[in-house]
Amino acid sequence: MTQSATASESTGARPAEAGGDFRPDRRFWAVYASLLVVMFLSAMDQTIVGTALPTIVGDLGGAAHMAWILTAYTLAITVAMPVYGKLGDLVGRKNLFLVAIGLFLAGSALCGTAGTMTQLIVYRFIQGLGGGGLMISSQAITGDLIPPRVRGTYMAPMGAMFGIASILGPIIGGWLTDSVSWRWTFWINLPLGVLAFAAIAVVLRLPAHRLTSPIDWWGLALMNAGAVAIVLMATWGGNQYAWTSPVIIGLGAAGVVCWGLFALVQKRAADPILPWSILTNRTFVISTIVGMLAMGGMIGVMGYLPTYLQMVYGYSATVSGLLLVPMTIGMLLASILSGVLVARNDRYRVFPVLGALIAAAGAFWLFRLTTALPAWQASAAIFVMGAGIGLFFQLLVTVVQNDVPARHLGTATSGNNFFREVAVSLGVSLIGAAFSSNLTSQLSTRMAALAASDDPAVAGALARFQGGGADTSSLTPALVESLPQVLHDAVASSYAQALSPIFAWMIPLFVTTSLVALLLKEKPLSRKTGMEQLAEAGDSPA
Repeated sequence: MTQSATASESTGARPAEAGGDFRPDRRFWAVYASLLVVMFLSAMDQTIVGTALPTIVGDLGGAAHMAWILTAYTLAITVAMPVYGKLGDLVGRKNLFLVAIGLFLAGSALCGTAGTMTQLIVYRFIQGLGGGGLMISSQAITGDLIPPRVRGTYMAPMGAMFGIASILGPIIGGWLTDSVSWRWTFWINLPLGVLAFAAIAVVLRLPAHRLTSPIDWWGLALMNAGAVAIVLMATWGGNQYAWTSPVIIGLGAAGVVCWGLFALVQKRAADPILPWSILTNRTFVISTIVGMLAMGGMIGVMGYLPTYLQMVYGYSATVSGLLLVPMTIGMLLASILSGVLVARNDRYRVFPVLGALIAAAGAFWLFRLTTALPAWQASAAIFVMGAGIGLFFQLLVTVVQNDVPARHLGTATSGNNFFREVAVSLGVSLIGAAFSSNLTSQLSTRMAALAASDDPAVAGALARFQGGGADTSSLTPALVESLPQVLHDAVASSYAQALSPIFAWMIPLFVTTSLVALLLKEKPLSRKTGMEQLAEAGDSPA
């Protein structure tokens, strides 16, 4: 059997001749289903723990270190991404993918047994080391198995896993914590993860290679050190430390210096962790910037719209999560549509340009919401935004993979995701700081106005509120719903007005995304899989 034939067989589909069609078989669908499962599990573990945090702290203690339960996982994912991307290109992806699943499952099992907060943080880091591999290897394996011309259609459901996980994570986490135990927020990964591990081990056929090239340890260390500094700056800024504190400024400076040195090291390394040819590749740079901006906008909405729905409309956490489902539906439908159209017409630049403008329209709709409007308008607005983002978000990975040599497929994929993950950390922190500042100002203004009121009913309601030991820093949806109408309206209006500027900022952000996307160049999408391209070029993975 020729090398080309071997590559075609490994895809689990009939060979894609030049100009031919990709026809997956049953073995391919088994692998694809496993990729969807592990992508969902990795994404969900970034959100499922949030609703369980108060219970975890009450059980294990260590409230001062609560944020590290989330930060440890995010940091581990970030530092693991470039390792999986590069090593996958060098030694093959199957065994590395199995290692990632194994680490993720081991970390999940250990998290469920944690007896102290320190143990839980360490176990979360182990879980994240596996989670980073699940994300990168899944996307890279689709590049090995699916031609770029039709890859967008198959990447759409994978991208939807992030949206589904962001909604179902808090719902499942809250239900498990209330009904069973917070430990099951981790153990729930085990049955699905074991099935995916078995399917990948038995069905997936990808070549393995011996490591013959030196690993760029300096590049890896500097890349990750810069990311850790930026993530910590974003996590601690405005919380543990003021944004102007020496610690935060020092972390920001350290991140910039590390990444500056990283760029220099990549020019001189024998086999760089992120080759200079990729760092300066126009498609990689533009696609990464577009992805970072879009991710920042999406996080800004997904992160704080549940708060809006709970505090303004009085919905429960579960209902507010369900009201976000339209965004996922919009993303999924639009992703499939753009994937089909790209496969048919071989044109893709129009989708990030048009999609970002549609997302801007959704942000404008959210900005125009008032407390007098029904909640279904918020759901409709995020459906529009989700559809806009869905038109191009997963397509960006395909565009990057198509414009780099097949031997760098995993490296380029991990680099693209690496900077997106950093953007998430920055976005959550900056938007959170802006929202907190807006809310404090709005509440102070309205409470001062109520205190100065001559209406005895208003004064009495405010006195009962303050006399009960409550204050504006400890408001919950249930407490807001129980307030007298005048206080309820003041708090609801404060939250609405605090979030309105956040939604407004998303409009220029998405417009900028559209303008940047205009710089993307159109390049015909290959009809051959990554494995076939490697075999045709006679490239080794090194």
